Amino acid sequence: MKSSVANTINSKVAMPFHRMLAYASTDAAGNLLYTTVTTFILYYFTDVFGLSIAAAGTILLAARILDAFDAPVWGFIIDHTHTKWGQSRPYWLWMAFPFAIFFILMFWSPNLSATGKFWWALITYLLFGISYTGVGTPITSILPNLSNDSDQRIKLNSTRSIGGMIGYFITATFTLSFVAFFGGNPQSGWRNTAIVLGIIGFCLLMFAFSDTREINKPKKAVSILNSIKAAKANWPWFILVIVFIFYWLGNASRTSVVVYYTQYNLGHKEFASVLNALVMMQLIGMVAIPFLVKKFRKTYVLMAGMFLAAFGQILIAFTGQSFIGLSIAWSIASIGTGISVTLPFAMLADTVDYGEWRNGIRASGFLTAIGSSFAIKMGSGLGGWAPSVVLAHAGYKAGAVQSSQVLSAIKFSISYLPAIFFIIGGLLILTYIKFEKQEKSIRTTLLERRGSLDED
Repeated sequence: MKSSVANTINSKVAMPFHRMLAYASTDAAGNLLYTTVTTFILYYFTDVFGLSIAAAGTILLAARILDAFDAPVWGFIIDHTHTKWGQSRPYWLWMAFPFAIFFILMFWSPNLSATGKFWWALITYLLFGISYTGVGTPITSILPNLSNDSDQRIKLNSTRSIGGMIGYFITATFTLSFVAFFGGNPQSGWRNTAIVLGIIGFCLLMFAFSDTREINKPKKAVSILNSIKAAKANWPWFILVIVFIFYWLGNASRTSVVVYYTQYNLGHKEFASVLNALVMMQLIGMVAIPFLVKKFRKTYVLMAGMFLAAFGQILIAFTGQSFIGLSIAWSIASIGTGISVTLPFAMLADTVDYGEWRNGIRASGFLTAIGSSFAIKMGSGLGGWAPSVVLAHAGYKAGAVQSSQVLSAIKFSISYLPAIFFIIGGLLILTYIKFEKQEKSIRTTLLERRGSLDED
């Protein structure tokens, strides 16, 4: 038995490239639409749709907090799913259309009263968020079931993150150009751009569904009670959830004010597209992860990524009107965020193993739903809301010449605020190290248990 287990651990089952590409397309679709929202929604609500900064901030906070709590629900649903396609994979088929249609409706810009606009924005934003959880949760929950090899999981996750980075690059870099190209006015431009991106996202999710496969399929659905029990005393999972929330706090606070900073502080709104394009520097961090984790523990690599992101954000405060200096600082931070946004997903797969080892329950849906979708939504919601509070307190008015107090608030929101969140997350991840040291023995024990069960 032990020899068989050792052979299972040491064997490297190569994942076909087309299947890795299919898995990568999930994050490409998710980021294509979700990044458009996280990057531009505050600006769209205030400067295009016509909401006040206070109303927009309220929508971001209320909808995201409410929406964040649908993550465990989706996790329960996935753990309780038992189909011929697996647990996670079918949701890309079932949720692709709602995901695309609510995204389009959010940018539809109907001619309504101020109250009507508020409720339209709140409801469409909330429904889009719920549908995103239905698409995004399976992206992470399927990873522990795609491969049993930790190195293979890291490669899969890095490939998936590169796909997500491509989706991010397209929307963050070209969205403003698409808006100008597709419409005679901002409202029609945003509406038509949303339609095009929505169709592309739908097609990518269909491709993901058609070519991914789950090799670890539970013989029966996991009950809601057992899903909750899987989190009992799962300390590495708790740590990752908190750290990931702080990452998304930092990331959302930095991206949500890019357009404000380039338009009002620099006087060149179009430079926002350059900065968003430079987020592609995240690829350096993403590609480096498989090499770094061979030399250093994942805990230290993630901590370094968070600290590097914080360093880059702090540098922005000292770049003044220098576009080159700002680009360098933004690129440094992006390399750090590339590591910080990618590695936790692979580490979450390891916490699913820990939960099975500790509690005898493999609840990949629930654990990864909280660790990914809940953390992303809670962190992004609060991270997008925080700058709106800072700007509202400083007296921001859409389209107006901003006071020095407002300009300082915008500068703080793009520099020091995200740095603070990144530093806190980087310090907290250090508590994960003692659990990482147990991973190999845990995996060996799990394979022995599964072998025994198969013999029975």
